[in-house]
Amino acid sequence: MRLSHLYGLIAVALVVGGSVADAQRVVVGSRAPEIDLPTLAGGRVKLSALRGRPVVVTFWGTYCPPCREEFPELVNAQAAHAHAGLYVLGVNGYDQEISEREVQKFVSEFSVPFTIALDKRGKARDKYLVRGLPTMLFIDTGGVIRRIHRGPITRVGLDSGIANILVRQ
Repeated sequence: MRLSHLYGLIAVALVVGGSVADAQRVVVGSRAPEIDLPTLAGGRVKLSALRGRPVVVTFWGTYCPPCREEFPELVNAQAAHAHAGLYVLGVNGYDQEISEREVQKFVSEFSVPFTIALDKRGKARDKYLVRGLPTMLFIDTGGVIRRIHRGPITRVGLDSGIANILVRQ
């Protein structure tokens, strides 16, 4: 093997290895990576600012039939557990949406009382390794992921996930 080839292989290994080593693992028991996004209402939301509260993060899209089915349950869960400080954060895959108007129409249709973040470039989705919608994370008051649910969730699954993070207060 030529020396230039060897140096090229070493450089590739360092770049790939470095990026993998630097990536934060998104697994149950790990600290949730930061989400810092603009909101549909015009402000910003930072996940780290919510520490001390149990948080449900749902990655969703207006074009996703299971998301449409889950939203009434999320609205009900927010109302039922508001006294316990539950914070529901909807992260919309805005980079895959037709328009902000469609997102607003969806949110209005379901009278969504919780924060909707707009992932305009898909960075949060990539950071959380979201490959399909919906994807839901249950994060405890210390900012630790306690459950990850990929795909449609039942009412029982949602209640179980919420109970898991409320117990840890």
